[in-house]
Amino acid sequence: MPNRSTDTLFQLIKTLEKSEKRNFKLYVNRNSSSEELKAVLLFDALDKMDHYDEATLLKKNTGIKKQQLSNLKAHLYKQILTSLRLIDDENNIDIHLHEQMDYARILYNKGLYLQSLKVLDKIKEQAKKRNQLTYLQQVLFFEKNIEALYITRSMQDRAEQLSKEADAVNERLVLVSQLSNLSLQLYSWYIKNGHCRNEKEAAMVQDFFNSKLSFKIADCKGFYEKLFLYQSYCWNAFIRQDFLQYYRYTQKWVDLFDEQPQMIAIETAHYIKGMHNLMGAHFNLTNHQKLKETLEKFEKFCDSSIIINNNNNRIQCFVYKTISLFNKHFLEGSFSEGLKIVPEVEQKIKEYEIYFDRHRILVFYYKIACLYFGSGNYEKAIDYLNKITNWKVDLRTDLQCYSRLLHLIAHYELGNEEILDHLIKSVYRFMSKMQNLGLVEEEIFKFIRRSFSVTVKNIRPELEKLLVKLKKVQHNRYETRAFVYLDIISWLESKLENIPVQDILKNKFKRKKLTDKN
Repeated sequence: MPNRSTDTLFQLIKTLEKSEKRNFKLYVNRNSSSEELKAVLLFDALDKMDHYDEATLLKKNTGIKKQQLSNLKAHLYKQILTSLRLIDDENNIDIHLHEQMDYARILYNKGLYLQSLKVLDKIKEQAKKRNQLTYLQQVLFFEKNIEALYITRSMQDRAEQLSKEADAVNERLVLVSQLSNLSLQLYSWYIKNGHCRNEKEAAMVQDFFNSKLSFKIADCKGFYEKLFLYQSYCWNAFIRQDFLQYYRYTQKWVDLFDEQPQMIAIETAHYIKGMHNLMGAHFNLTNHQKLKETLEKFEKFCDSSIIINNNNNRIQCFVYKTISLFNKHFLEGSFSEGLKIVPEVEQKIKEYEIYFDRHRILVFYYKIACLYFGSGNYEKAIDYLNKITNWKVDLRTDLQCYSRLLHLIAHYELGNEEILDHLIKSVYRFMSKMQNLGLVEEEIFKFIRRSFSVTVKNIRPELEKLLVKLKKVQHNRYETRAFVYLDIISWLESKLENIPVQDILKNKFKRKKLTDKN
């Protein structure tokens, strides 16, 4: 697991762009108090460090005393945030509306009620245009407060109109809250457990999903209602491995932004996530052409100013673009070609390590391990799989299971018979404990065990038997997990034809392209 500092000030400083650092210096140097000078000294010291080390910090900066470090860090943290707040960000509707609300409050406190109401009207118009329901709620509450305390004579039937508007906004907010809760709970289930392993789990997820849809779908007319509704359907289908429905709702998710393009700048992270899921849906359905087209569209978007000028957006784009590039190579069978981007990916993982959660890094390591395995470099595949299996098992247990299974198969390919018996028992126990043993996994274990006592001459019939058994279940929804994580059928075919796995997949890709053309 990458080393990541837990010092919040250090993390904040490391996220700053050059322009933001320059802006901070200009802001903090507006006066020359001793506290501000020490704050700049501490800022420069932390900026130069690769990893936070308090002892080294104090040793190299004798002007900073240990007893004052805590207060100085708190002061510097606040100053940095204040300087960032002063930077004009036209794309951030939250900051803009919040600023306008501050102006309305100032005018109100000055007793200029009508002027305050005019500002609130402008905020309301902007909030409606950009689907900012929480600001609409704040504006309406403020307007009702003014009308209740002061006779403004702003318009007739003002009380009734404000009441109706407030009720409508509150109803929408309740619906958005319910849907966003459902989407988050389903996503959390997936992060913890992965895909459903059987009918029982699928029924449990579907029952949970149905129980939360206690409202009329027809009521979901606004942007956020539709967004979280589509996300909920998306996660429900993905967890249950209904990849066709997963595709349909990821497409609706992305289409929603195409219909209201002004929301891309406001909810960029949701748009990025939607594009990621759409590309993932094309991969799961082995639709190479659609994956290629969507990836090209996404790559262009990644070069836009919305992404380049925002650190969080830039990192998210890197993550999802890289995963889709890996997936594209998997579909094409171009494993060796895919390995060319691994050094750059590793460098980016190191550069962005303080931002990545362990789930993202697990996925990267597994994808890279699969590239090495598919290209025939089993030693390197094992190296990356070890990085996964050595981590604490507290999320994505499915990924942990298939990492161990791929690790076992890699050792089998290398002929490491002296450790295979131990590995088989260890991996079998782990997968059994995690309730991740399906028919596919059971058959793989049986084959590897039998192969110990079978001569090279007689191994071919065993491979053929296993291939026939697995082909019978490859379209079974609850067995497809194994084929998503491990293309075991292509591996068996490579053994029978005595050619690399990537050549098998390249041939399949060529045949599919010809079929699609016809």
